[in-house]
Amino acid sequence: MIDEALIARCIRQEPKAQYALYRALYGPMMAICSRYERNRQDALDRVNQGFLKILSNLPKRRPEVPFELWTRRIMINTVIDNHRHDKQRKEAESLDASFDEGTLIDVNEYLIQMDAEAFAALLARVPDMSRRVFNLFAIDGFAHQEIAEMLGISEGTSKWHVSHARKVLQQAIARLAAHAAPIKTALP
Repeated sequence: MIDEALIARCIRQEPKAQYALYRALYGPMMAICSRYERNRQDALDRVNQGFLKILSNLPKRRPEVPFELWTRRIMINTVIDNHRHDKQRKEAESLDASFDEGTLIDVNEYLIQMDAEAFAALLARVPDMSRRVFNLFAIDGFAHQEIAEMLGISEGTSKWHVSHARKVLQQAIARLAAHAAPIKTALP
């Protein structure tokens, strides 16, 4: 929880308070931006852009809106705004592999053991637009209609991107699971 006194000091543009707020928000802001950007430097750029928006909009913030939710929304909008300005970026080639039902069992076992960092690395394989839509839908909980409005696409296109991202992730996980060393269990 961010102290209202700290927010008031930031509104008065006290540098020490602004630094304290940045440190308090850095983790959650970086977590949001890291889901949308391929590399750490781009994520850090978005964090800094978003933090500047937070500071400049603090006086306009409605007190009835929880501060953490307000900052989260600003960070997501910052990433979306960046996407709008960078629409010419080429989508990465999607992985094309087929897998059968036997592979799905291996995939599920592999997913159980996978940590968040490994999943983030897999998510980086998803083409930019599909990754953004997938994050907004699957992780941030936006509806397809909201995503369509935010990104200026149709609702059907939003659904396609989620489906495409899932397919790319499933294929990547299937490949990793197929190449992973078999799990050894100790006998009693």
